[in-house]
Amino acid sequence: MKKIIILLLLVQTVSFAQNKKASKEEWQQLFDGKSLNGWNIKIRGHELNDNYKHTFQVKDGNIVVNYDEYDDFKFQYGHLFYKDKFSYYKIITEYRFLDPQAPKGEDWAFRNSGIMIHGQSAESMGLNQDFPISIEVQLLGGFDDKKPRTNCNLCTPGTNVWYEGKFNTSHCINSSVQAPPVGEWVRAEVEVYGDSLIRHYQNGELAMEYTKPSIGGGVVSGFDPKDKPDGQPLTEGTISLQSESHPIEFRKVELLNLKGCMNPKAKNYKSYFVENDASACKF
Repeated sequence: MKKIIILLLLVQTVSFAQNKKASKEEWQQLFDGKSLNGWNIKIRGHELNDNYKHTFQVKDGNIVVNYDEYDDFKFQYGHLFYKDKFSYYKIITEYRFLDPQAPKGEDWAFRNSGIMIHGQSAESMGLNQDFPISIEVQLLGGFDDKKPRTNCNLCTPGTNVWYEGKFNTSHCINSSVQAPPVGEWVRAEVEVYGDSLIRHYQNGELAMEYTKPSIGGGVVSGFDPKDKPDGQPLTEGTISLQSESHPIEFRKVELLNLKGCMNPKAKNYKSYFVENDASACKF
């Protein structure tokens, strides 16, 4: 009897230690606050890691996308790619827009940027490619006249998703949250679960969700056709921050890897979670 009690106590101790370890969230800082180490730059019309006119900089501990040296934006869209690919994760960034917009930037790009997820690699981008084939979490700033404008929207350069239970080929789908005033820091969070479920949040509020991202659609040019096999599910990819002609700065970029949530035996996205609840994932 004494041996049985001791054995039970040992089992409980091990179980408690395992659960304690599993519940710990270990966030990875993608930006070290000092440099762009670990990131690659690709600007349309320029070779990989040619930081044209110092578009991407680090100032006062923030990543800054600026156009001080530009006299004409000339459709030179840029992206700052993190070096690794991810599949199941949460990413959080805190950003704010600064004025003014780059000279001759398009009207639609006013206080407009984005977090590109499930993207192709920086190395595979064509010299004159405008956007990576990816899912874009669109980051917007409010209008000066306070006209309503949603934020943390979805845009789909070279991709498609299922939204509200239907296959959707729209390039952009608006969220349910409003864009903040210029200069205000905003916390944008994205939950990504492979090719199953993706959720956007603004300041902790759920903005939108959609499922089954895949390659397809248009609104992307200059790519190598082999990098766009339409219909292929997007299970993983790169993360990049956009340069679309409006100055923006990011003071935090951190990631929680959720690769332990993957269920290789699942036949569809609903099978990945308990009652389709992503909180069933254990850290």
